[in-house]
Amino acid sequence: MISPCCPAAWSNMINVFRTPFFLPRLYPTLLWRNSPDLRDIFLTFDDGPIPAVTEFVLDTLQPFGAKATFFCIGDNVRKHPGVFQQIVAAGHRVGNHTFHHIKGWQTPDVQYLEEVRQCDAEMAKHEVATELFRPPYGRIKRSQIRALGSRKIVMWDVLTNDYDRSLSEEDCLAGTLSATRSGSIVVFHDSLKAERNLRYVLPRYLEYLAAGGYQFKTL
Repeated sequence: MISPCCPAAWSNMINVFRTPFFLPRLYPTLLWRNSPDLRDIFLTFDDGPIPAVTEFVLDTLQPFGAKATFFCIGDNVRKHPGVFQQIVAAGHRVGNHTFHHIKGWQTPDVQYLEEVRQCDAEMAKHEVATELFRPPYGRIKRSQIRALGSRKIVMWDVLTNDYDRSLSEEDCLAGTLSATRSGSIVVFHDSLKAERNLRYVLPRYLEYLAAGGYQFKTL
């Protein structure tokens, strides 16, 4: 665990920001944490690309030499192709986040797989292919996991809760730092809903961890 400036005050917040320990045991074929023995952090950004917010993320990562993985909604790739191209050109990795950001638990498997296919097709227009997939909301049926076959389904070790507008910027930062550890896969959102917390948390998060000797890598 990486402690922020007041670790005692935030020790109880880890449970809010850290994935419950039993989920990786229930779904061992999904990726929850990566290279835990190394001082590496795996930043991921869900729900983009969109102008301004995704571009803020790219500009913030650059001075730290940080690389990240962007799980893109296919319809946003369609609407904002230039921003998607900026992600790829900057050397980041992309993953599939379905075409319309649908909930797996509430979607028939055939429709769910079509959403994945449509997102792939939109990325292919930019000559980009990916085997990485993240289910929106983290909700996916076992039957959908099987149907996705050899795809690498990426979950997370740390959820920043940046989309929670009732959460203050300071609490979002402190809780995220408290939950982060070596090998953490960390979820931010390059979305309008998360923008307020994202703009506050991301640069401070990067600065704190970089000062501690951590590196930020793609999956």
